[in-house]
Amino acid sequence: MSSVSQDSKTKGKDTDPITISLIKGDGIGPEITDAVISILNASGANLKYEEVEAGEKVYLAGKTSGIADSAWDTMRKYPILLKGPITTPRGTGYKSLNVTIRKTLGLYANLRPARTYDPYVKTKHPGTDLVIVRENEEDTYAGIEHRQTREVTQCLKLITRPGTEKIVRYAFEFARSNGRKKIACMVKDNIMKITDGLFASVFKEIADEYPEIETESMIIDIGAAHLANNPQKFDVILAPNLYGDILSDIAAEVTGSVGMCGSSNIGDTIAMFEAVHGSAPDIAGKDIANPTALIKAAVLMLVHIGMPEKANLVRNAVLKALEDGYRTADIFTSEPGTQKVGTAAFTQAIIDRLGENPKHLKVRELQKPKPIVLQKPKTLEVKKLVGVDVFIDEYNNRDPETLGKKMDAMKNSSLNLKLITNRGVKVYPDGQPETFLTDHFRCRFVSNEGKDVSHKDVIDLLATFNSENLEVIKTENLYTFDGKIGYSLGQGE
Repeated sequence: MSSVSQDSKTKGKDTDPITISLIKGDGIGPEITDAVISILNASGANLKYEEVEAGEKVYLAGKTSGIADSAWDTMRKYPILLKGPITTPRGTGYKSLNVTIRKTLGLYANLRPARTYDPYVKTKHPGTDLVIVRENEEDTYAGIEHRQTREVTQCLKLITRPGTEKIVRYAFEFARSNGRKKIACMVKDNIMKITDGLFASVFKEIADEYPEIETESMIIDIGAAHLANNPQKFDVILAPNLYGDILSDIAAEVTGSVGMCGSSNIGDTIAMFEAVHGSAPDIAGKDIANPTALIKAAVLMLVHIGMPEKANLVRNAVLKALEDGYRTADIFTSEPGTQKVGTAAFTQAIIDRLGENPKHLKVRELQKPKPIVLQKPKTLEVKKLVGVDVFIDEYNNRDPETLGKKMDAMKNSSLNLKLITNRGVKVYPDGQPETFLTDHFRCRFVSNEGKDVSHKDVIDLLATFNSENLEVIKTENLYTFDGKIGYSLGQGE
């Protein structure tokens, strides 16, 4: 019998319900989504649900995005989305629905809390309570990839200043609103000095505006190692998209289970709430899935829509069920006083404890940070064209000396060859014989004796490449910004 008082169940019933867009998902998605809705209904949260068409059935019907066209209007009309896990069919041509929704709707901030429930859920790292703030739209997840030659593929890594400013400010505002004391920013700016370097520099700039919050900058590889070995040392971790995705799964595992971690995806006007884990089709329909991750996502959702008392009600009931020994299969250990239960029984145990408080497990009450508003820069940097990188496909002729001498003769009045690289390593002039060569060469032409470079000069140079039967596959203009180079040097340049 549920212990929720009649007042708590009916509180707010005099107001219009909030309509939530709902994607039940695939695999275990419908089971755990139904479990969450039954808990929310039992809590008295005044919500309605508008289901939208998305997922595996839509993929297999020929929609490579995995989402029906009508779904976008529904989500804009009802801008809070609760989403179960999705199965993306194997094979080429199918785009990740998660990435599509996040990028299309501008859900720039991915918030993933991870904490231990020791001693009730087994963990090697008791006392861990951290939050990962992940940039959600940029980085390699832009999904811009090409096969350029027979041997070489590329993926573009895009980091923007406005996108970085938004996620960095969100991380600091979240920390300030929720009493978090320290933010660790994890990047690889010792190697990717321009892209990750921008992320790191913006973090340092904005940190000055939040003097009460301690900051730390870490290289991602050692940062991930510390997270896996000593997660208790972290409070808030901020990272670009790819690193944040990896760190989130590490954090989920070291705190007990990916089945215990929910996440929110926050935009300026729309927000999506989901479990961290996938659709697990192998256990679908077997009444063994753990609904906790999606329940925790729903708790984040309740905070976001201004129902913190309902969020606390649901959260505390989950903690009390854990204290009372209820365990789904993924977190079950045969400790005294525990019992392995299925999805339905675990859900009912939570409903029965609505209104009760845990005796030992305590968590912070989440607060919604204030909206992020970006300021336009007061002045624009002076951008100047100073050269061009021309990428060519040379499958048969891979002799750098031959290529270099040919291109030395291709210079025009404004541009001349500075170097040729292969996989980023200089091979002309003065290349090393040990360097392994593929069929993909970058030919860097720069300003000839400081002369101004025009776009016509670049076009004329490309025409020369064409006349020499050299296959150009890509070009990248080289610029300076307020006199500082906006491109990386080649290895050995």
